[in-house]
Parts: sequence; structure tokens; C-alpha cells
Amino acid sequence: MNKMISIEGKIVNIEGITRGRIEIDHDGLILSVGPITGKADLVLKDELIFPGFVDIHVHARECTDHSWDYKEDFYSASSAAITGGVVAFADMPNNPVPPTDDKSYNDKYQLAKNSAINVVLYAGIGKNSKLLERKAPYKVFMGKSVGELFFNNIYELNQVLQNFQNQSVSFHCEDPEILEKNANQPTHELRRPREAEIKAIDFVLELIKKYQLQGKICHVSTAEGLNKIVAAKKQGINVTCEVAPHHLYFDESIFEVVGAGLGRPLLVTRQFLQVNPPLRKTSDQMALIKGLKDRSIDYLATDHAPHTVAEKAKGLPTGQAGMSGMPHLDTYGPFASWLIQEHQFKPEDIARVCSFNPGKFLNQFSQNKYGKIEPGFAGSLTIIDMNRPIKIEKSMLKTKCAWSPFEGMTFPGSVVYTIIKGKIYAS
Repeated sequence: MNKMISIEGKIVNIEGITRGRIEIDHDGLILSVGPITGKADLVLKDELIFPGFVDIHVHARECTDHSWDYKEDFYSASSAAITGGVVAFADMPNNPVPPTDDKSYNDKYQLAKNSAINVVLYAGIGKNSKLLERKAPYKVFMGKSVGELFFNNIYELNQVLQNFQNQSVSFHCEDPEILEKNANQPTHELRRPREAEIKAIDFVLELIKKYQLQGKICHVSTAEGLNKIVAAKKQGINVTCEVAPHHLYFDESIFEVVGAGLGRPLLVTRQFLQVNPPLRKTSDQMALIKGLKDRSIDYLATDHAPHTVAEKAKGLPTGQAGMSGMPHLDTYGPFASWLIQEHQFKPEDIARVCSFNPGKFLNQFSQNKYGKIEPGFAGSLTIIDMNRPIKIEKSMLKTKCAWSPFEGMTFPGSVVYTIIKGKIYAS
């Protein structure tokens, strides 16, 4: 049982910032939020106390055959999350043994208990999938990514989704036929062109409307794709969308500077920045930053996808055989500070896209409530000091893959405390 704790400082919710006192009870729930009275266990001055950050797109890698545990497991992912100020996450299903039915889902759920923070599992939708007995979020991979859980064409997907009416379904939107047509192009970006995402989003929006889904588009990367989502929302279609840190921080122009690695650290070469969907144009990057700020995009979700340095470097210097994905859990909080300073996000904006909205998503499938600093919600908080810059070093990382695309870069603020249901982790 936790001891009861009290915290005093600048409290950030989506409605604004107030100075006050938070009481967290023995069960790890927020007991009260109010004016400062008496002496607190933790007294903060200018640090920002956010509702705990929630990442709804993580690949923790661990499954029942344990063949990918060397990349990450639930415990190491949770350690990286705490370093980055993340208090809960949702894990994706594209494992060697994917959770696609009640038994495989329940087996993976037992493994997730090794996490130091709350984990919600997505169930994968494959060609023969049916509804689980328990309520869960579902994930569709339209094109081949990592693992074997994907569809070869959009018609197969249309048939299967008949079984998932009114469910929460998240989509990796890349049209499989366009990917196949471009499979022999010389670069990863050309092999997975922007048209693949745009066409897939068009089709998925039709499916969300047709089957009355609670739809979510993962890691949107193009301005045109985002525009289609915004238009669909205005039409009353029940859809939300994520953006990943790499699509906000990098764009494909970096490859013109990088070349074969000259003038840049190894970890920002083409191989290490290979992701699905790929990095896009500067105009896309700017549209995504604007969309996250103006509420067009609902969530900052990392797509934390750890691979080893050796796996990422495979195929150098051509980059045609490397693994797609990069780790971000350790750097979630510092990245949020970059949005505040570099792009003038208000703390309330960060609370919306890192806490409130992802908390609202997770709360449908969790016994704990996240997203607000309010009585009854989890006493899980993210505390950021905007006056304490942090240089990202390999030694600070807790992810098993032990690298970050941001190594050597300095963010303007850092996570000073992550509080998990009343337990304080100091950085």
C-alpha cells in the first residue's frame, strides 16, 4: 500500500493553470485538489504539474514466444516510459504471436503485468478475426509493417470489419496495392509514397462511417491525409488521429544533409530515421505541427518501435534492408517541452494532446482514469521543469535497444518527477 502524499505547485489541466495542492490517497488515487494548506511532501515552484502523460501507440515487443524480448519487454518499456514522464501506455499487437483471439490476448495480458505502469493491449485484426469477449481496442495494419499481421488488399479488410461494428478500431493507413506497385523503388520514401497514405485514409474513413466505428488514424504523416480527416470530422464521422514525434521533428530534407552520414551523427542517417510511414516534406511537417496545436490532431503518440542498432544499420549505406521504427518513450516529456518553446504550445495544449485526449481513449479499457488532475483520477503525474534543459545521452535511456534519434540533441525542458499512483520517481 502506498503512503498518502501531497504535492504543491502549478497544476496544468486543459482549462488552464492554477497553483494549488494535490492529495493522493493510499490507493494511488487523487483524493483532493485545492488551495495550499499546511506543509506538502513535495513543494514545487515553477515546475509544471501535468496529468500523467499517456502514450497510446507503443510497441513493447514482448509476446508469448519471447523472441523479440531482446528489443524490448514490458518492464523495460515501462522503465523507459517513466524516464519520459509517461504513466500509462497502449501496446500494439504486431508481435510474432499476435493477440488476435481470447486466448492469445489473455496470455499477453499476463505478460503485461510485468510493467511498472498501467498497460492496455490492442487486439490485432487479421483475416479471420472476431470480437473478443472482453472490451478492447483493435488495430488494423493495412500494409506490411513489422510482423505478419496485415492485409493484402482493401477488399479483405472490408469483409472482416463487418464483425467489428461499433468497436474502437485504429488503422495504420498505407494502401497495400500502392506499396506493392512501388516495392522496387530505390529509397524507402519512394517505396512507401504519400499517395499510399492518402488513398488508405480515404478508404478507412468510408469504413468508419459504414460500420459506425470509433475510428482512429495512427501516425498521420501527410497534409492531404490530415485535411481528409478534418473534413470527415466536420461531417460527423467518428474519427480521431495521432501524430508521432519523428514526423514533427524531422522531414525528408534531412537526408540531403546526411548523405551517407557525413556531417551528422550516425543515428540520424537514413537507416536510423526509417519509419512507416516515412518522413515527409517540410510542408507536411509544418501542417502536422499546426494541426496538433489547433486541435485537428488529437494525440501525440510515439509509435515507440525499438530495434537494435545492428538491425537499424543493416543494409548500410543503401538502407534498403533495414528495420523501420525508432524509440521515443524515454524522450516523450523533453519532446513536449520542445513543442512549448519552439512552437509556442501552451501548457494547456500539451495537457490536451499528451494527457486528456489519450487518457479519454485509454479510460474506455482501463480500471484507472487518466487525463485530469481531479479527485477520483489516478494519482499519476508528469512534472516538467522548463528551466532545466536536457541533452539526450545514451546513458539516460532505459529502453533495451539503447539508442535514440535525439542523441546529442538538447531539449529546453526535462522531466523532473514522474509519479505513478502516488509513487515518486525522481530524475
